[in-house]
Amino acid sequence: MDALNGKRLVILGMARQGTSLARFAVGAGAFVTLSDMRSPAALAEARAALADLPAERLRFVLGEHPLSLLDACDVLALSGGVAIDAPLVVEAQRRGIPLTNDSLEFARRAPAPLVGITGSAGKTTTTSLLGCMGQKSGRRTWIGGNIGRPPLMDLAEMSAGDLIVMELSSFQLELWNGLSPDIATVLNITPNHLDRHKTMDRYTEAKANILRFQGPDGVAVLSADDPGALATRDYVRGRLRLFSRHGPVDDGAYAADGHIWLSGSNGRRALCPLSAIRLRGGHNVLNVLAAAALAEAVGVPDEAIIEGIRTFAGVPHRLETVRELDGVKYINDSIATAPERALAALAAYDEPIILLAGGRDKEMVWDEWARHVAQRAKRVILFGELAAPLAARLSGVAVSRVDTLAEAVYLAQSEAVAGDIVLLSPGGTSFDSYADFAERGEHFRLLVTDLA
Repeated sequence: MDALNGKRLVILGMARQGTSLARFAVGAGAFVTLSDMRSPAALAEARAALADLPAERLRFVLGEHPLSLLDACDVLALSGGVAIDAPLVVEAQRRGIPLTNDSLEFARRAPAPLVGITGSAGKTTTTSLLGCMGQKSGRRTWIGGNIGRPPLMDLAEMSAGDLIVMELSSFQLELWNGLSPDIATVLNITPNHLDRHKTMDRYTEAKANILRFQGPDGVAVLSADDPGALATRDYVRGRLRLFSRHGPVDDGAYAADGHIWLSGSNGRRALCPLSAIRLRGGHNVLNVLAAAALAEAVGVPDEAIIEGIRTFAGVPHRLETVRELDGVKYINDSIATAPERALAALAAYDEPIILLAGGRDKEMVWDEWARHVAQRAKRVILFGELAAPLAARLSGVAVSRVDTLAEAVYLAQSEAVAGDIVLLSPGGTSFDSYADFAERGEHFRLLVTDLA
């Protein structure tokens, strides 16, 4: 009998994570209340997708999160968009009601080795690449978590011999208590989501939950090159593996002499040339090294690791080449929702860059971004809510301000010459104009595709 059987589960948020948990929980015998701040009209499609579930097991409270939800609640589940300091959540904690989310409920039931991947940047690329390596080995591999299909939806199809790879955000991990993935990595920790977590300490504490509850048989893979990630080594209780671009590590993966190397109890061996990596930028070398160290730890053979590296071309909205027109390359890096990510994108190219930046701030520090942009960019075109404050920080580089991404693309085309890169790497979130970074990236693709 499932642990949710007979429980009264309240789920806040009817996006992908909340609705998948609702479907699973009803199937497990729970009585579920789904609540969302959006109106019934805005949620008509989401409700229709759950219409096959028995009405006596599922009810909706829409347009608000009233405190009365807690009067008949044994467990409170939060979707990613719901903050842990929201009034209803704070009151639930005061009453001793346990908190959960879809990723934690899946991890509690995962039938196969679970690899968890977190970091301020690179999570999706590393998760997707590790999944590719697993698939190349012939092992049935499931990829999910903060990306793709919620793994709860496929739980019934999974078996002990499979490989499960999960991208885990700080929003998800802040609720993980008493459980960490069998094998886990912290790729990096730099300022991010401070509008939500308020302080770097709270943000780091949330990330550290991916390691905090591992046992002596667990494997932790950390970046030797990132001070924030390396600081979490105090939480490691099992095997510690490192990865580095700057030379050998005793146990893990590293770059040296133009090759990717693996090291451990069986010595050191060169895996493949660095030139086999199809992804641009030094930050992606780190992602490849992390994936290789994780893959070896979970039993993926070298041949499959190498084949994954050689064939993996990246994921959408991450330094994605949209097209080349009149000798100008248009690059979609809409995923760059923090200044550090935008700086990594700038470092990935040697060509002259026209940078499209802006969006909405999330209480980030922009000083280093401004210094590097002034040194590296040929021209900067700012759009969205951040346009004015970023323009005030920039000096020594040509700057233009527009209202929309469309205006930014058209202006960039008029200014660019053959050999230039037009790089959308905003540094800010998309929420001033778009539902998420993917919608912004799709709009950029469409705009660039339509250029004449």
